[in-house]
Amino acid sequence: MAERPSPSVEDYLRAIYGLSERGVPVTNATLTQRLGLSPSSVSGMINKLAQLGLVTHVRYRSVELTPEGRRLAYDVLRRHRLIETFLVEELDYTWDEVHREADALEHAVSDELVEHIAAKLGHPTHDPHGDPIPTSEGVVEKPATQLLDQVEPGTVGTIARVWDTDSDLLRYLTEHGLTLGARIEVVERKPFGGPLVVRVGGPPGEVQFLGDEISAALSISVQW
Repeated sequence: MAERPSPSVEDYLRAIYGLSERGVPVTNATLTQRLGLSPSSVSGMINKLAQLGLVTHVRYRSVELTPEGRRLAYDVLRRHRLIETFLVEELDYTWDEVHREADALEHAVSDELVEHIAAKLGHPTHDPHGDPIPTSEGVVEKPATQLLDQVEPGTVGTIARVWDTDSDLLRYLTEHGLTLGARIEVVERKPFGGPLVVRVGGPPGEVQFLGDEISAALSISVQW
């Protein structure tokens, strides 16, 4: 515990990794949007992280984690995702309730407690949102999934991951059967920026119209 970076540093490392994991360029602007902080605060912290050897940053280019920064990001992701899983599986939280709790607890729990949680849960590989949980050795599974908004009509798969942590969005997904493991078929993409038409559930399924925010928040495992 004494060797851990500050909670704010851990939050930045997790945010940087999260953006890069999704393929989003990590810049001061994208971090400002992700964290909801001022551009000056983000710029100052990026400089601090660079001085600590946790990121590399060339002005006007993307921020990248160094090997040490990535290791620390995996540590905080492991704690966060195991806490979310514990809250759902052992304390009957729903998946839309756990993110804020894990945000607070991830900085407070000891490494020993984290490993007890992992053992109690049977060493899970994914959290309630389908996010891969880094192992204690810093290994992260790279699932072969595709974002729903990037697949072609006719594609059939199952929902494998939800990228958005917004509670209202997660509740909406639950109410409409768009949960992990649900079968989903892309029927068509309406022109001129229109919604994505999908069929959810086993045949015949329910036809739904998904806007950009939802279709960009879901990853699916494609059935070949």
